[in-house]
Amino acid sequence: MAVESAARSERIRDVITPRELHRRWQYDHLPKLVVMDLVAAAATAFTAHLCGGRREVVLLLPLLWPLALLAVRGYGQRHLAGGREDYRRITRAALALGAVAVLGSELALGRDELVHDAVLALAGAGVLTALLRRVLQWRLAVAWAAGRDLRRVLVVGNPGAVAELAESLARQSPHGLRLIGACLTAAPLPDRLPDPQLPVLGGRDNVLPVVRRTGCEMVIVLPDAALDQMALRRLGWDLDAEGVQLLISPRLSDVCAARLDVRTVGGLPLLHLRAPAGSLAARLPKEIVDRLLAAVGLLLLTPLLLVVAAAVRSSSPGPVLFQQRRAGLGGEQFTMFKFRTMVQNAEELRDELAALNVNGDGPLFKMTRDPRTTGVGRFLRRYSLDELPQLINVLAGHMSLVGPRPPLPEETLDYDEVTRRRLLVKPGLTGLWQVSGRSDLPWKEAVRLDLSYVDNWSHALDAQILLRTTGAVARGKGAY
Repeated sequence: MAVESAARSERIRDVITPRELHRRWQYDHLPKLVVMDLVAAAATAFTAHLCGGRREVVLLLPLLWPLALLAVRGYGQRHLAGGREDYRRITRAALALGAVAVLGSELALGRDELVHDAVLALAGAGVLTALLRRVLQWRLAVAWAAGRDLRRVLVVGNPGAVAELAESLARQSPHGLRLIGACLTAAPLPDRLPDPQLPVLGGRDNVLPVVRRTGCEMVIVLPDAALDQMALRRLGWDLDAEGVQLLISPRLSDVCAARLDVRTVGGLPLLHLRAPAGSLAARLPKEIVDRLLAAVGLLLLTPLLLVVAAAVRSSSPGPVLFQQRRAGLGGEQFTMFKFRTMVQNAEELRDELAALNVNGDGPLFKMTRDPRTTGVGRFLRRYSLDELPQLINVLAGHMSLVGPRPPLPEETLDYDEVTRRRLLVKPGLTGLWQVSGRSDLPWKEAVRLDLSYVDNWSHALDAQILLRTTGAVARGKGAY
């Protein structure tokens, strides 16, 4: 039924223009945003009233808050998908209204109580607005995953670049876009792309007719020598006349938007790619938080650790903890701790099971049904309980809570120059690899995720991965 509904929606979209689709978005989603912002401001104002807030704040906040968001362009379609820019605009609206409150207090003969109440109310309205918008973004993501409310996109570029973009977007779904086809700059045109679901609709001179025929709402252009400056300008003029957005991809995969900004030099816009955050000053808070949380975690989890230790002891002969040398920051070796999940002579049996290794594209040894694993061990691995002793490694400074998978020293001997970048940060108890599929990931994809973490590290990314880890562990998928 959902598939039929999505298909019916796409047939309806085929007969309307991008401008009409944008107007429909305004009618469907813009009122929801305004109502949510009014609710956030009204709830905050009512709370302020209960706490003895000034009458001016209680009466004016619900009226001025949506206007402030409108003034900072907080109701644009491109911000509905969320992200830092949306939260920046909410912050700007709160700061602008705060400045108005300060000015109003001065005109009211220094009523400092007005500023105090306004600051508290604006902080509450900003936080509640961000939370409500996050709920709406989650609902949109659910709709996108079901194939609804997708924006149709045409890609322009050479075949290799187009295939790379399609692969990158497929990894990061749902994102609200549906690639309907490609116009290629290569000559002669190939019959098809590596992705069979992305048809070739024409060449670089066919972009405008294809846009009109398909009713797409966005065109993504990938830099190519065949598209010079004037060709891009003309394409931009033509698409603007059709009400279609033009986006130019910098072809920087796995680079977060926070590292990119546009600088103008001599009237020429240039894209600046900031270096990864690797300074001691940037990493010091992470070190402190890692060790503090590890100490608290060990203290709170002591009863669970004792129960697991008793279960491991009773499951099979051998020590409770499995100790293994791993490579850490810069390749420096350390002893990593885990609860033992295999029989005592597991390492001796590895050569006999080499033919069953499912990881053929990398140095890791993985088996979906490893006969060396004990019954208790399978349960511990499914829910990552065997990893808990690594909190000791975090407390000792050998590991972080978040980071790449700690490799075996012999694995690092086969690393090329690119893969060795995984060793620029401490290995982690969890990481992008764990929240993105764990052992189900091929080696190439695991390396890509680790390198993406190294290059794009931030405190916010660590917090996001820690939150996602809970869901990944609860699902138990890819753990064996």
